[in-house]
Amino acid sequence: MSYTSAFPPVYVTVDVVLLTLRADRLHVLMVERGSEPWRGWLALPGGFVRQDEDLPEAARRELREETGLAVEPVHLEQLGTFGRPDRDPRARTVAVAHLAVLPALPEPVAGTDAAGASWQPVEAVLDRELPFDHHDILLAGVERARGKLEYTTLATAFAGPTFTIAELRHVYETVWGRPLDPGNFHRKVVGAPGFVERAPGERSSGRGRPAAVYRAGTATLLNPPLWRGEPATPPSPLADREATP
Repeated sequence: MSYTSAFPPVYVTVDVVLLTLRADRLHVLMVERGSEPWRGWLALPGGFVRQDEDLPEAARRELREETGLAVEPVHLEQLGTFGRPDRDPRARTVAVAHLAVLPALPEPVAGTDAAGASWQPVEAVLDRELPFDHHDILLAGVERARGKLEYTTLATAFAGPTFTIAELRHVYETVWGRPLDPGNFHRKVVGAPGFVERAPGERSSGRGRPAAVYRAGTATLLNPPLWRGEPATPPSPLADREATP
């Protein structure tokens, strides 16, 4: 049985905001478009959804094909739907944007229709013009990540398999763009049920005694949350010493 729609076709795409920390700054994965429209412009990785794949599957495929990063994001979630009628000059398209987070990653390698792929500082990308509505999508992704650090354990996705409390605090400070009091942060993190759990070993930063090592706990929500609006109190000389239990 055949069916012919009376409505014009609407195409579905996926775009991915993949965030990581590099050189003490929040970076986003960008590709150089290799075809029109906007050939040569920096854009978020993404593309059209195939007939036989689900949206998260399409997002992962586009990351692999356009950047050569055959890694599974530690965190991947739908960010939002963007469907302004004039967002794509080729056809009526609706983009389902995704937010992905990974710890330190290798340099990407462009593939398929991307002429290049690179990590770019988020602030620098937001200061330039982007194709389609990628500026809006990137801004939404960054704000989602900043907000979720307050009430979820998303920060551990930036930190890697194991980390010290100081390294986890650095994630918050980098994503939020503000300093935090080390002692107060330490107390809140270890006091939040299921946020982190002790891992074997210690880690030395080159000054002071070695710090205790932690890994992500079983919780996904923080109780109580960590609010970015709280004032950063001046740390005491002993506040940043992380003793081994």
